[in-house]
Amino acid sequence: MARAEPSGPVVHAPVAPGRLPLLGHALPLWRQPIAFLESLREHGEIVRLDIGTWPVHVLTSPEHVHAVLVQQAPQFGRGRIFDRLRPMFGNGIVTTDGEFHRKQRRMIQPAFHRNHITEYAEVMCRTAEEMSTSWTAGREISMVTEARRYALSSVAEMIFSGDLSRPAIAEVHRSLPIVLEGMLLRAVMPKSLDRLPIPLNRRFDAAAARLRRIIDQVIAQYGAEEVERHDLLSLLLSSVDAETGSTMDPEQVRDEVIAIMFAGTETSATTLAWIFHELGRHPEVEERLHAEVDAVVGTRPVRPADLSRLPYANRVFQEALRLHSPLLFTRQALKPLTLGGVSIPAGAELAYSPYALHRDPALFRDPTVFDPDRWAQGASGGPRDHRYIPFGAGQHKCIGDSFAVAEILTAVASVASQWQLVPAPGVTVRELPAGMPQPSELPMIPVSRH
Repeated sequence: MARAEPSGPVVHAPVAPGRLPLLGHALPLWRQPIAFLESLREHGEIVRLDIGTWPVHVLTSPEHVHAVLVQQAPQFGRGRIFDRLRPMFGNGIVTTDGEFHRKQRRMIQPAFHRNHITEYAEVMCRTAEEMSTSWTAGREISMVTEARRYALSSVAEMIFSGDLSRPAIAEVHRSLPIVLEGMLLRAVMPKSLDRLPIPLNRRFDAAAARLRRIIDQVIAQYGAEEVERHDLLSLLLSSVDAETGSTMDPEQVRDEVIAIMFAGTETSATTLAWIFHELGRHPEVEERLHAEVDAVVGTRPVRPADLSRLPYANRVFQEALRLHSPLLFTRQALKPLTLGGVSIPAGAELAYSPYALHRDPALFRDPTVFDPDRWAQGASGGPRDHRYIPFGAGQHKCIGDSFAVAEILTAVASVASQWQLVPAPGVTVRELPAGMPQPSELPMIPVSRH
């Protein structure tokens, strides 16, 4: 647990091997970021690495991560990665801290009440059905592309409604993938490189500007029209803080919409793609999933009420998310303290990797094995307490986790009720480093189950 700095001798974190002058650990992070982050657990529960001249204390113990995110959360700010994303997300709940963050969370939370999740699930069911029925038996599809299109459509339809918003939805499909692809590199590279006129920067900046501009236009049009709508944008525009009576100005609503679009797209689309990859590699798991979906859904379209009756599908989802978790998050110490006996100075950056934690053999039995049954009630060797944190924890836990679960389970059930997805022959799927590691490619062949 973190506590105030004692007066005894200062203990520093061990430095990860491979540090070079000026570059620090930039080379292994650049060449093999996933393997490098996983290797840090071998060197201690708190390990220092340097990105150039920027020191970072990486937490490899779930107890230390829990202390930072939950037990001692007020002693830590968002950290460098979130600051670097502020030009994209503005002052949304993804980047803010303190009382402002708490106020924003209070105002946004009602939009993710279970009653609204049920309404959103109606959209998800329709979107998933459209995706499934668009495929042709025997004709290869890219599951990465299909999953992202589904997630984008679900989130965009949830946020915007009516013909007025069609240009915004089209722009989301055009620009958000570009932003997602550039975010990890933008987050870790030096700020001085942001202004270099290289193609990566130009594409990222142009896409981010287009997204902000089109959402601003839709917000202005919503305000000019006296039409009752039941989408998330309308909920945000009409939300009132119960404690202060304040509302959000249009720019703040814009920032929150962008944050929700990002969160509801990247995690969901990537997890969905990995689920079908794992099902294709584990026919015995796929067979059990199909049996459950057949018993609950049959051959009709999926309905929101079906989702609570698919426990095995939920285990498949949880296990895919464990194996393919977000790569890296940061926090910043607001004052001097100690953590696990290690001195942490004020302003120091701390980082943790859900991906590495969820593959730690000390925390999960056979961690690289895809085993949905580890999530069965009472199963031995499964996750305990705070060892599984795909959506974060504490005051910054993902506000839309229930939405993401519904979004993914809807697509899994809809596809499984109609198709078996067979991996295309001769393709080796690799993990590509990103905010959440992505499949390099995922061509699959739909085979009709009926």
